[in-house]
Amino acid sequence: MAKSAETTRRGRRGRGGSATPGMTERQLLQALHDMLLIRRFEEKAGQLYGMGLIGGFCHLYIGQEAVVVGVQMQLTEGDEVVTSYRDHGHMLATGMDPRGVMAELTGRRDGYSRGKGGSMHMFSREKNFFGGHGIVGAQVPIGTGIAFANRYRGNDRVCVTYFGEGASNQGQVYESFNLGALMRLPIVYVIENNRYGMGTSVDRASASHELAHNGVPWGIPGQQVDGMDVVAVSQAAAEALTHCRSGNGPYLLEMRTYRYRGHSMSDPGKYRTREEIQKVRTEHDCIEQARRRLLQMGVAEDALKRLDDEVKKAIQQAAEFAQASPEPDPADLWTDVLAEA
Repeated sequence: MAKSAETTRRGRRGRGGSATPGMTERQLLQALHDMLLIRRFEEKAGQLYGMGLIGGFCHLYIGQEAVVVGVQMQLTEGDEVVTSYRDHGHMLATGMDPRGVMAELTGRRDGYSRGKGGSMHMFSREKNFFGGHGIVGAQVPIGTGIAFANRYRGNDRVCVTYFGEGASNQGQVYESFNLGALMRLPIVYVIENNRYGMGTSVDRASASHELAHNGVPWGIPGQQVDGMDVVAVSQAAAEALTHCRSGNGPYLLEMRTYRYRGHSMSDPGKYRTREEIQKVRTEHDCIEQARRRLLQMGVAEDALKRLDDEVKKAIQQAAEFAQASPEPDPADLWTDVLAEA
């Protein structure tokens, strides 16, 4: 699947096969593959955390896979991505190697940050992934700065900047909106509204219940999207990116999604009922929606099972690679601290 994954990530539409509105069979198969890759990776990360092989904070992306996969399908070569601490899915969607990501989670030398960044602080210049940021909302001005650099250089790149509904009322977010709109920067702000900021419902924490309208005072258009539907996400992302590339300034997407696990691995999640979680899993799960569509398009059940088996095998290999990777040398504590002038 590696070749087709890279093709899809760069926004090249596949040909042939039947189609669902807005996506061909080939594209939907790739989207399913990428969502499964993220979910199986996160499930394995949860297991390794429980075994004590992952330390510190660990925020899983299970349930939200359609958001980053759908957006990434519309990006082109050179576009940048920056996000928050719930970042493993974004890393994988940009094409970062699961082995390197898992090695970083387990604090090993072969990790993307050489074992010193952990879950929240990984980067890849090669894949134009600029983090992973542990401070709530900190990535929004960073993404705005990247968009400013693109405008200054006169290229055709767009920076996609993800943040959660819990960060959506941060002052730095609105400062970024102001600068982005004022300078007509090529940036797509993506609010991943999974309904709960840590343990507090968005309805209790935000006076604005239509977060897609949060950019209106600055003239930033917005759209609310079913973030559990990868096809809907992909279509909305295409509109937002076209808007930015046309020189019209920022665009805001509110992705209505849901996380199945706690805010982090240390969160028991007692602020919501099991029935609520199960209802979303049963009726709105992004992976199951994609599977049903593919079955309706004539894809065999056995083919979908083989796809999942291939993904599980790749993730098991990533876990084994991470555990076999050496720990950083203590002397590495003093490296990568200052840039050589």
